[in-house]
Amino acid sequence: MNELTGKPDLVIVSGLSGSGKSVALNTLEDLDFYCVDNLPAGLLPDFVDNVMGSEAPPGRLAVGIDVRNRSGDLHELPDLLAAVGARGLDPRLLFFDTTHETLLKRYSETRRRHPLSYTGLALADAIVLERQVMRPVRALADLVIDTSGMNVHQLRQRVRSEFSAGPQEGVSVLFESFAYKRGLPPDADFVFDARALPNPHWDPTLKPLSGRDAPVRDYLELQTEVREYAEKVRSFLDEWIPRFESGTRSYVTVAFGCSGGRHRSVYLAEAMARHFRESGRENVLTYHRELE
Repeated sequence: MNELTGKPDLVIVSGLSGSGKSVALNTLEDLDFYCVDNLPAGLLPDFVDNVMGSEAPPGRLAVGIDVRNRSGDLHELPDLLAAVGARGLDPRLLFFDTTHETLLKRYSETRRRHPLSYTGLALADAIVLERQVMRPVRALADLVIDTSGMNVHQLRQRVRSEFSAGPQEGVSVLFESFAYKRGLPPDADFVFDARALPNPHWDPTLKPLSGRDAPVRDYLELQTEVREYAEKVRSFLDEWIPRFESGTRSYVTVAFGCSGGRHRSVYLAEAMARHFRESGRENVLTYHRELE
């Protein structure tokens, strides 16, 4: 609920692909926003009617709208925002931008496909086209955040500073997974090597999945080596992460690496994040470099 207007908040999260929209939506979800990604813009008024018409409507909504929408829907965004405002919400458009060079670097590190790559364009040309398509949306933005020089922690902190309803406390902890063949994450404070653990990659039924999927979790949790490894890492982090609380650091990155960055490292990052959340720690984030 917006304290100034007394109306429910609606944040439209938009921007260039690779600029940090997913991190922003995850952060807003942690701030108790009801979040939906990749909503067709034309459905925005109906979505608001549906959610706000429930018995216990949320006070804060966040919707991801980007270049995956039809261009016609994007051109109608001003009218759609007006329609939402007429329904009693306070819409705010948040746009994430970054430099061309930064986007090229991020895509080369993650090997993700650009959403416009289906047109047959080279990555550089797809980025240029997306910037042109999204220019009218950027012009509507209430706030533009350039993430070129930001890491995940800094982006998360910026979103929290804009939308947190209360005071921000404690160190932000990021649990990250990565593939060694793509290099170490440059901002990692602690790096743990999971390549000695049993590898689900060699099971044909598990290979297409990731460490976030239940069959992979079940497989790894049955392995004695994995349980021992996780327990020792958990004990180490339980002792050392709190020591950053009294220092000058505002964030800590704990990275887990394996061969492909899809199974063992993802499982361990998720398991450690879950442990710290269940222990009552706030500001816990996960990032899977080779999946996102």
